[in-house]
Amino acid sequence: MPDASTWDWNPGRREIQDTGSWSDKFEWVEEFHASPDGEKVGAVVHKSDLEFTACVNGETWEEDYDRIFYPKFAPDGRFTGVAQQMGEWTLSVDGKHWPENYGYIWKTTFGPEGSIICAVQNDMEYGMGVDGVLWENFFENANNFTAGNDGKSTAAVVQVKPMGQADIETFQKGIYSVAVNGTVWDDVFMNCYTPVFDAKCEKVACQVRKTLYDYTIAVDGKIWQREYQCVWAPCFNPATGALVAPVRLGGKWGMAQDEELIWNNTFANCWHQQFSADGSKLYAIVAPTFGSFTVAADGKPWSITAPVVIDLAVSPDGNRAAALGKDDKAYTVMCDGKVWSGVYEMAWKPVFSPDSSKVAAKVEKNGRYTVVLDGKPYGQDFDQCWEPVFSPDSSKVLIRAIDDGKFIRIVAEVSEF
Repeated sequence: MPDASTWDWNPGRREIQDTGSWSDKFEWVEEFHASPDGEKVGAVVHKSDLEFTACVNGETWEEDYDRIFYPKFAPDGRFTGVAQQMGEWTLSVDGKHWPENYGYIWKTTFGPEGSIICAVQNDMEYGMGVDGVLWENFFENANNFTAGNDGKSTAAVVQVKPMGQADIETFQKGIYSVAVNGTVWDDVFMNCYTPVFDAKCEKVACQVRKTLYDYTIAVDGKIWQREYQCVWAPCFNPATGALVAPVRLGGKWGMAQDEELIWNNTFANCWHQQFSADGSKLYAIVAPTFGSFTVAADGKPWSITAPVVIDLAVSPDGNRAAALGKDDKAYTVMCDGKVWSGVYEMAWKPVFSPDSSKVAAKVEKNGRYTVVLDGKPYGQDFDQCWEPVFSPDSSKVLIRAIDDGKFIRIVAEVSEF
């Protein structure tokens, strides 16, 4: 996470850039991106045939490329993009690209200290790299790429045995495992999914498909002895290191911890679990009945439901939770077992304040965007805006927005909502 304490939190509105004028300088301008602190706006721009570059606060990179994909601001404000030159790909950071070229790179993520992590394809083999340093071992197939919260550790599901087309027998014997920092587990499985690191980046767990019909969880390559009809992605308790995973038994879903059920298998579905920061509480999205979803806290579901529930967020103190409910094309914000009154065309993942007392979310209504705090919308809507950010003392909200061709930065007191 970026250090928001160093940002400008003086209340008020500042115009950062006249983005409307960019279309006069370039053949076209692609999607705008805002830096976390709201001090920069960037976009990929097309100068002429096969000449793309990036523009940040009106200044273009010196280097031109054949194409730039997946532009993103790093937490420290650097603007990055996956760039192509002469048919090969590299990563450009503030206009300076990595010295090596690759067959392709994608899935840019960032570590807490500024490291840049990518999935990489070279010579039709796949792996990962951190700041341009690649795994020593690459594989003919890799997927489910992930990184630990230390910004150094990486893992992916990899294919370790060749398989011809429609070779069902080889597939059933097992062809997949997990590579951690390029080193593959000894055990091989029919399928592996969603590897995850523990808080210390010392262990990796994943879903495992043992047979066509039996699933379980593996930790550092060693499987749980109990089998299930199905499982979803596991996660580690950040305090104790215990591992939990949603599991299906007897046609119903519950939550298992280190193989044993801690939530009874009474749900039509159960997934996207999340611990509180201190590990004392466990939340998840559950379906008490088929097609009816809500949030459960320590196994107890809220009384409110929606046909779809997504984007679970847990407060820093662990005592509160929020999520989005979706009914056809209508989105609502669910918080602490209640539904905010507003109904939106779209809503984004709720954000808690550092002191856990407030919740805000970006929403869309009538084609316009704004921020809602504790159910109350900000007094202005915009052509475009980004997810809100609370000040470290929880008294203010940073709104990054574009309106009438201007990228603006607003620091609003929470009392303004």
